Amino acid sequence: MKKFPAVTVIMPVRNEGAFIARSLGAVLRQDYPSDHIEIIVSDGMSTDGTRDLVRSLQNDYPGLRLIDNPGKIAPTALNTALALAKGEIIVRVDGHCEIAPDYVRNCVEHLLRGEVDGVGGPLETVGETYIAQVISAAMSSSFGVGGSAFRTVKDKTVLTDTVAFPAYTRRIIERAGLYDEELVRNQDDEYNYRLRKLGAKILLASDVKSRYYSRSSLRSLWRQYFQYGYWKVRVMQKHPRQMQPRQFVPALFVSALLVGQCLALLSPIGTWVLGTGVGAYATANLAASLLTSRRAGWRLLPLLPVAFAILHLAYGLGFITGLVRFRHLWGKDKMSECTGSQISSVKQV
Repeated sequence: MKKFPAVTVIMPVRNEGAFIARSLGAVLRQDYPSDHIEIIVSDGMSTDGTRDLVRSLQNDYPGLRLIDNPGKIAPTALNTALALAKGEIIVRVDGHCEIAPDYVRNCVEHLLRGEVDGVGGPLETVGETYIAQVISAAMSSSFGVGGSAFRTVKDKTVLTDTVAFPAYTRRIIERAGLYDEELVRNQDDEYNYRLRKLGAKILLASDVKSRYYSRSSLRSLWRQYFQYGYWKVRVMQKHPRQMQPRQFVPALFVSALLVGQCLALLSPIGTWVLGTGVGAYATANLAASLLTSRRAGWRLLPLLPVAFAILHLAYGLGFITGLVRFRHLWGKDKMSECTGSQISSVKQV
């Protein structure tokens, strides 16, 4: 690489004490020149020792900064850090992942070619316990997460709609503006859609690798995907064209189950319709579980159907709940287009 542009890595974290040593350590071990990289950890007022661990590393790494995120959610963390970022290239890294040692360098190389404005890579989802391994296998399956390219495409470099831990040029960030602070979840999908509306291209690059540690309980998986579905409604209300057909399928499935249950109380035909629908889903679920277990390990098979069902039912029910909760917001409260000057005017911590 002939040129080493200044890079800012932004890490939005909150109560990541169990993972921050690995996630931040991976950033600190990048093979990119250390005098050309700054790291901003934007912490949502953690109470589990995350802050102490970051502070303990600052003496050895002068480019490492810790700032407060009183909003305690990812978009406020990102916006606060963007106000302080000095890099020509901005990279987002979450506290629950590990990036490869050449992650930053490879991102920079792709962006310097001038063909794309954002880049990320395939996400290897892993689990450290049995249940977490089941969850990671389900989240890496097309049956589980649909056509989410960064979760299911591993060995191809293609243009895509969104990536997990993106690197952007400062130029495109200043054009797109701030993250939408209303969106507790799905703020990355919404942001990448705004980028693409501006004509930006986002690359899924096979040489940009990272590892994400999945949830460790089925309850936390349910909560995560319920929130994904719930907040997707607000993204849809703000940007209807952002939606993909696959994103409606879980809600349609849950709606069909609810309608079928009501009909089953009234007519034997309703019972037959409900049974047929449940049977078809169970068959597809079992087939996907067998195929996934063949790849990821047969010992995961007993709980894989449960994990798949949680992904679909939680997202679908969350989406329906969002439709009810946000029913008065259609056509209202759209986020204004923020400019680069608005980014620089955010209050610095």
